[in-house]
Amino acid sequence: MTQPTLIRRGRDGMGPLPEPLPAALALAAAGVPVLPLRRGKVPFGNCPTCAGNTCGGRPNMKTPGPCDCPGVCHAWAAATTDPAVIVSPPWAAAWRQAVCVAYHPGAAGLTVVDLDNADAIAWAHTALPTTRTVPTTRGEHWIYRGTMTSHNAVRPGVDIKSSMSYARYLGPGTGHMVDLPDAVRALAAKKPSPVRPVPHVATAPAGIGFGECPHRTPAYLERGIAMAVQRITEARSAVHATVYRTFLAVLSTHGRCGCLTEAHVTRLFTVAQTKGETLRHCTDAWTNARTTLGL
Repeated sequence: MTQPTLIRRGRDGMGPLPEPLPAALALAAAGVPVLPLRRGKVPFGNCPTCAGNTCGGRPNMKTPGPCDCPGVCHAWAAATTDPAVIVSPPWAAAWRQAVCVAYHPGAAGLTVVDLDNADAIAWAHTALPTTRTVPTTRGEHWIYRGTMTSHNAVRPGVDIKSSMSYARYLGPGTGHMVDLPDAVRALAAKKPSPVRPVPHVATAPAGIGFGECPHRTPAYLERGIAMAVQRITEARSAVHATVYRTFLAVLSTHGRCGCLTEAHVTRLFTVAQTKGETLRHCTDAWTNARTTLGL
C-alpha cells in the first residue's frame, strides 16, 4: 500500500492521520479502491435514486443492475480507484464531510485481520505470522496479501475484513506484508462467523407444519424485501430497533421455507449499513431475530 502524507492529527490520540482526499487519491493510484467515511466511521447513505437499493445496486454487489449513479452509494461497493470519480462533484461534498478514508481490502487483493484489543494482539503474536501492522484506536490491523470471505467475531476481539467489507485507512503501517496464511483461513473454517454479510437462513425440517414454500410467485418475496428495504431506508430515529423489527418481520414470513437467497439478505444488510449500522450490529440483529423465531 502507498504512503500518503500524514498531515492531520487524529481525534482519538493516535497521532497524525492522512487527510482524506489526498490519501484517497494516493491509495487509488496504487490500485486500492477507496471510499469516504462520515461521522461514526460509517459509509455515506445512498442518494435518493439509490435509496432502498431500487437502482439494483453496483455491479460488484452481485445484485441485479448495474447502477449508474455517480454518487457515494452502496457502502463498500462504492469503493473506486478512478480519480475522476473520486474528485467528481457528488464525491466532493462527501470528502468535505469525511472523517477518514476507507478501502475495500478484497478488491485490492488484501485481507485485514482486525485485532480490537490487547488480548487479541497478544493472541496474534503467538498464532499468526508477522506481517504489515497498522495501529488502530484500540488495537491493530494485520494486513496480508490475498483475499477471502469477510468474517467477524472469529474469536474474541478478532474480525476478518476482505471481500464485501471495508477497513479504515490509518496509515501505511510497518513491517513486510506476507501472503495470507492458512491460519487465518482456518479461523473462518473452524468457526463460521455469526457476523457476516450473508448469514445462513435455515429451512425448517419437514413435519413441523411448513414443508413446501407457500409463496406462489417470486414477486411476493420481492415485494416483501422491497418493503423491508424501504422501511429501513425511511427510518429517521431508532435505527437499531427498526432494523431488528424489519429483520424479524422478514424472517417470520420467509425464514422457514428456504426461499431467501444470499442476494436478498445482502440487500437488507447493505441498506442497514447505509443508515449507519455496522456489520456487527446487522448480524447481531439478524441472529437475535432468528433466535426469537426459533430458527
